[in-house]
Amino acid sequence: MTAADAARRLPDIPTLRARCRALAGAEALINPSGEYAYHGYTAAWSPTKEVFSVDNGSGDDCAVVFGPDGVYIRVFSHESVMSPYGDDDEQPWPGVLDSLPAVFRRYVDEPAFTDDGLPRVTGCIWRETGDTRWHTGDIDFPEDEEDADGAEWLLELLLEGTPEAFRDWAEEYYERPVDLAAVRRVFEAAA
Repeated sequence: MTAADAARRLPDIPTLRARCRALAGAEALINPSGEYAYHGYTAAWSPTKEVFSVDNGSGDDCAVVFGPDGVYIRVFSHESVMSPYGDDDEQPWPGVLDSLPAVFRRYVDEPAFTDDGLPRVTGCIWRETGDTRWHTGDIDFPEDEEDADGAEWLLELLLEGTPEAFRDWAEEYYERPVDLAAVRRVFEAAA
């Protein structure tokens, strides 16, 4: 699954925001210290923007920026064949950012999403406010690569969107049982 496939499966913006809050809240419930947290949510990233983040601690990450102009989703899988680090020119893969609307262009150079000015992006999805669907660039994906841009595993829980999926992931990640009823309460509160 690529970012283009994920774009076809993403819910509307309010549902996505609720899922992001639920994932970060459920993780905070089972990991209150936040140490090595995989999911996070910053409700006041700026006066008008909120950000959900995924960080595996090994160089792969994702950000979902909610703002008045819409939603910008950036995924980065550092070992992906689509990584800018795999290209001698150190440029994003052709098509990933080429048709990104101007209202989201500022995120390409956002210091939180770059390394010394190099955009950390292997996949990008966006949806402007009032739009009826999610968009991606026109990309020629590498052949024989199942998860060429990292979207499949970085966006997996957002696409599933269920307490059960989170519980299963958390039990594997944290290597301990997770109370499904407590996770369900967090998801209900975020909705």
